[in-house]
Amino acid sequence: MNKKRISVVSLDARAGKSYGQEVESLFGDYAEISVYNVQDGSAMGVLPRADLFVVSTDAYGSAEEVARHVPMDCQTMAVEVSFRWSELRKLKELPAGSKVLFVNMTQTMAREAITQLNQFGINHIHLIPFYPGAVLEEDVHMAVTPDEMRYVPEEIETRINLGQRPCTSGMMIEIALRLELEFLLETKPFQEYFRSIATNNYSFDQMFAKSIRLESQFHILMEILEEGVIGVNERGEIFACSHHAEEITRVSGPLIIGKRCEKVFPYLDFSKCLREKSRTKVQMKKINGVNVSVEIVPVLRQDACVGAFAILQRYHDMEVRQDELRKQLQHKGHYAKYNFSDIVGTSRAILHAKEILKRMAASESPVLLIGETGTGKELFAHALHQASRRKKEPFVAINVAAFPENLLESELFGYEEGAFTGARKGGRPGLLEAAHKGTLFLDEVEGMSPMLQVKLLRVLQERELMRVGGSRVISIDVRIVAATNESLEQKVDEGSFRRDLYYRLNTLPIMIPPLCRRDDDLFLLIDHFKDELGGQFALTEPIRDFLKNYSWPGNIRELRNVVEYFIYTGHRQITMEDLPPTVWNHRQPKLRPVMAPLSPVSPCPPAGHEQEEPGPYGSPGGRPRTDTFWFVLGELYAASEEGSFVGREKLLSKARKSHIPTSQQEIRAILTEMSEQGLARVSRGRGGSRLTLEGRGLWESHRDSWK
Repeated sequence: MNKKRISVVSLDARAGKSYGQEVESLFGDYAEISVYNVQDGSAMGVLPRADLFVVSTDAYGSAEEVARHVPMDCQTMAVEVSFRWSELRKLKELPAGSKVLFVNMTQTMAREAITQLNQFGINHIHLIPFYPGAVLEEDVHMAVTPDEMRYVPEEIETRINLGQRPCTSGMMIEIALRLELEFLLETKPFQEYFRSIATNNYSFDQMFAKSIRLESQFHILMEILEEGVIGVNERGEIFACSHHAEEITRVSGPLIIGKRCEKVFPYLDFSKCLREKSRTKVQMKKINGVNVSVEIVPVLRQDACVGAFAILQRYHDMEVRQDELRKQLQHKGHYAKYNFSDIVGTSRAILHAKEILKRMAASESPVLLIGETGTGKELFAHALHQASRRKKEPFVAINVAAFPENLLESELFGYEEGAFTGARKGGRPGLLEAAHKGTLFLDEVEGMSPMLQVKLLRVLQERELMRVGGSRVISIDVRIVAATNESLEQKVDEGSFRRDLYYRLNTLPIMIPPLCRRDDDLFLLIDHFKDELGGQFALTEPIRDFLKNYSWPGNIRELRNVVEYFIYTGHRQITMEDLPPTVWNHRQPKLRPVMAPLSPVSPCPPAGHEQEEPGPYGSPGGRPRTDTFWFVLGELYAASEEGSFVGREKLLSKARKSHIPTSQQEIRAILTEMSEQGLARVSRGRGGSRLTLEGRGLWESHRDSWK
């Protein structure tokens, strides 16, 4: 960088030398300073050219005279002087009411200095101007002077030399701005100089300080941003280039400051942005062999474009940043809490399921967990993730059936700003993005709408998604683990579940055994829940026999509820009278219908009984009826008494209100078999069902047997 040239011109040699030294102390590294004065004749004639002439007001008599000595087209400004705060403090210590001579070279200079001192608050003493040729008419014993001791009368007893008056901070700022050296204003020498010089220009000081703070904050912001930032002014001249931008473009920031942007960055279309006053679309450009995302944003002030910024980010950096943000979601609950050691059980069925899942964990294919409600499918999903190579990445779980279709879509796929009323500003990533590199568990996947099934299929096939209301394709890497307690094959046959999605999810199916097929685990689980809940009780032999033969329609979840109920009975010995009401009503051992065709396993028979071959209801060899069967039969009988029909949805609703654990599939199967056995007439669609005479007779005989 070529040094600037500054010429200081004064009337007095000593004053000129002082001004020159102060300018030298602040600008000496970037400018050559020359000093001229009128008294020794060096300021006479046409002076050598300079980038800036700083001329004291008393050096030349008029502007015309200045023009005779300063070359044309050279910048000119006036010397401005002030006082140092340290000297003002000395004057503050003088006794109030004292008469004090202020001695200077001329009357004008003395009066100007006194006026400035008054503005700085030196009003407690009476200052009298004195200069060569003035007559001392008053009885004064004290004098102050800005290094003009030669003009102080000899009879003055107390003399205070304030030293040469320093240049104002405003003058130094103007020099920096005129020579485009404003970056020096933040340096330590400038800051110390500004603090030492007195000023009464409060507004200027405040605005300047604010400007310095804003500029400092701007530079700090540029350096902490992950993106590279390049700034240009309204003329297209570069004024800022962050460290990240230097790394991406491989240029040196200090060397390009002030240069035209198109010469340094021909691939950045600043001119279009400045001309059209609009943001350019994000583009992917190859810069030094690296893919870089580029966006140029205008800076508008009162509809005028005063500059623009280019935002640069390497594509690889964007992906790394997204991964880091996704990993942070693990601290918001998106992590697996259980592993295979947390699955309690030593039965053959549970050990077999665990062994298969451990081998499946090594795969990247989707897994379908099939099992009745309450069997612990989510627990197995947690353990599967913990045993996989993705164990250090997020584990995100969602119950599909718990969300309405439109809300489920935004939860899974996220949304862009303005996608719908109430959408968060800036949009929000969905759970699929949150599970990037990890596992997404979809519980009750059968409840997903056909539209969302199509979007999920695309995720599985293409490993990419698009947010709601967005147009940008986002690449993701997620392993899907789904769970169902219904027959997906039947739903495929009915047309409510896509066949292609079913075969995608059914790559690695596994049946989670119901509790009734885990006889060896029953009392092990009871002890586990008792210790977990801090309970103290013992089971009597009759209650042990009952629990062993009970069908457990609610599986592990129901068992835990029963254990907790036992704890709150307050009895140390649990008897049949301590059974919960919901279990007491189901106190006879029952066969439960299997969730066919989900699994090859057969229904759970009561202990001590051989499973009978299927046959007509009520006939010898017919299979025993479940509690749900008798409930449905009773509801149909009540409707028959009223002369009305009852549909599947109403039966399901009544069952839930009566705490009968069932599903729409089970009720449909019961009604189908009732129809086949001539017990009921079942209409398609919403027509409802009604008992036949045989069905009424079966219910009445069953009712009479319980009286």
